[in-house]
Amino acid sequence: MNDLQTLRRGAPALPVSGHTAPVLSVRDLTTSFHTRGGWTSVARDVSFDISPGETRAIVGESGSGKSVTSMAIMGLLPHGTSRSEGRVRLEGREILNLQERDMQRIRGKQISMVFQEPMTSLNPVYTIGDQLAETLRAHRRLSRSDARKAVRELLDQVRIPNAERRIDEYPHQMSGGMRQRVMLAMALAARPKVLIADEPTTALDVTIQREILELISDLQMEIDMGVLFITHDMGVVAEIADRTLVMYRGDVVEQGATTEIFAAPRERYTRDLLAAVHRLGDMSGKPGPQRFSVADPASDVSRQAIGAQGPILEVTDLSVHFPIRGGMLRRSPGAVHAVENVSFSLAAGETLSIVGESGCGKSTTGRALLRLTEPTSGQVKIDGTDMGGLSREALRETRKRAQMIFQDPYGSLNPRSTIGEALVEPFVAHAIGTVADGERKARGLLDRVGLQRDAMGRYPHEFSGGQRQRAAIARALMLDPRIIIADEAVSALDVSVKAQVCDLLLDLQESLGLSYVFISHDMAIVERVSHRVAVMYLGEIVEIGSRAQVFETPGHPYTRRLLDAVPRPDPALRGTRPPIETRELKSPIRAPGFQAPKWLWNWPPVTSSLPKDDTAPACRRSGTREMAGADRPRPSLSHDPAPVRERSARSEARQRCVQGGKKLVQVLVLCRQQRADLQAFIPLAADSYKHARLAQKLDEPRRALR
Repeated sequence: MNDLQTLRRGAPALPVSGHTAPVLSVRDLTTSFHTRGGWTSVARDVSFDISPGETRAIVGESGSGKSVTSMAIMGLLPHGTSRSEGRVRLEGREILNLQERDMQRIRGKQISMVFQEPMTSLNPVYTIGDQLAETLRAHRRLSRSDARKAVRELLDQVRIPNAERRIDEYPHQMSGGMRQRVMLAMALAARPKVLIADEPTTALDVTIQREILELISDLQMEIDMGVLFITHDMGVVAEIADRTLVMYRGDVVEQGATTEIFAAPRERYTRDLLAAVHRLGDMSGKPGPQRFSVADPASDVSRQAIGAQGPILEVTDLSVHFPIRGGMLRRSPGAVHAVENVSFSLAAGETLSIVGESGCGKSTTGRALLRLTEPTSGQVKIDGTDMGGLSREALRETRKRAQMIFQDPYGSLNPRSTIGEALVEPFVAHAIGTVADGERKARGLLDRVGLQRDAMGRYPHEFSGGQRQRAAIARALMLDPRIIIADEAVSALDVSVKAQVCDLLLDLQESLGLSYVFISHDMAIVERVSHRVAVMYLGEIVEIGSRAQVFETPGHPYTRRLLDAVPRPDPALRGTRPPIETRELKSPIRAPGFQAPKWLWNWPPVTSSLPKDDTAPACRRSGTREMAGADRPRPSLSHDPAPVRERSARSEARQRCVQGGKKLVQVLVLCRQQRADLQAFIPLAADSYKHARLAQKLDEPRRALR
């Protein structure tokens, strides 16, 4: 077994020994594409080696040549319009200029690839089992029955639960994390010597991302496989890579041992990449959001007054249900409860971030605020105007005060319209002014978001991802809104571009007094830009409070799970965290007539500061000492408590013990509804109060509840 395998869990990354023969060797690889002006090189003189059991990362911004290099190695670039020069040796065999028939025998068997988006990589009309079996039968010559048996073993190997049932599911029936596991299973079906992973975790939630990274490391140990990991996330690099290669605009600017690059980067571009990485805990002790490029802490954005004029957005008991139709008569066997009894408020100049895993209801909540998705029940007020029941014209007028930035700017911008036309259109549609007035304002906003004025005449496809996101921000500002709902606005951007866009949002907030509902699964970015944070799980807010409360003293186990899964950009800390538990988000589908449990109590009134003896994170987490109105915290009851330990009655009861004896009766009612083990609850309560009489008070109700 290779000594490199000892690095996977318990030790930091070390330089690779030169005595190990490389399984993949790349020398002077140059990739070019044919354009109208001739051949244009997009990746030049790339050289590296990968030994068995080693992980080498290629990092850089979009357009740096990372993915093109990997596609050239796999022989997947189009013939005629692309050209690859240099040498690529796989186990000593030159593969760069092999015929397509010969490469088909090698791909999947000796070298495999996992692509960034599994939904577009998997065939939607074939089951998971059929697609995996195709690879097995092609490379291992198995019969149909043997292939199906091997598929079940592969699904078990990549830790997909209920493999026997899920083997017949289609890609759309699986979550993003499970689809990525299927892609891993397909890539590892023939036990290749090299795995190329091209941004396999970029769009995944932090918990799913960590599960995938741990899975790759474990499988790598089992079959002594070399891994080429392509990413722009330096935190992920620190977690898994033994050696790192940094690319910029097609050139290799630096490479070496990961520990050395993080400790003493030689090139300025590498230093800029590392400087743009936010580390959890960097905001400790800071009262408000802060720019990435800030040099003086005194320039903190938090200097502005928050909420001096009261809330401008109030959300009370917002619920969104999607009925399920099926059968010959199109009857509804149930409904997807995407959002359930969500309440919060937003003050002028404040940023409230909503975080959680995919499917928890974050984006649906954001769309329901503007009635882009119609709420089932609840109330949303913008500047005191109730959004429910408004006529079409009144709703259109109210939406001028709240605009939305969508996750994919390329999908939200009309590809047939120039950026100037896209910006001027809402200005003219709302009769704010003439086309000339709109063009003058659009040019000013483009200057403000860092785009040149000639961008007015260019189309969306002529911009990079970060530039398109800046254009989307400018369009949202055309109507002078007071509220911006940013739905995963920076999730898919490179680390440096992400920092630039976040700085831009904070600058605009300070100069224009904007309020943000910032929807994201990137906990590190959320800590940087937020005043308050709400954590969603299964459509409900399970924790809400100030940024410091949620990040420094999280009260809910689900919040702690999210924070524990964030990659730490320090190779020296590799292997110091326990493995994360693998699981999928529970289904939000409920039977017809289901009613969410009502809350049993109100929380303490708003006060100006925390009591000195308040040592329970669950008490501080609520943030009620900073909120007003609809932003009252209400711990949710679990609708399926058995598989969700963090929302068990015992955990709820223990957290409530610190509220005092006056809550005792309500706690016992909660325990009874959740069928909690009261015998086990007694010592927890007694220990929290350090009062022997509590156990006596609990004993009599416990006997009565048996």
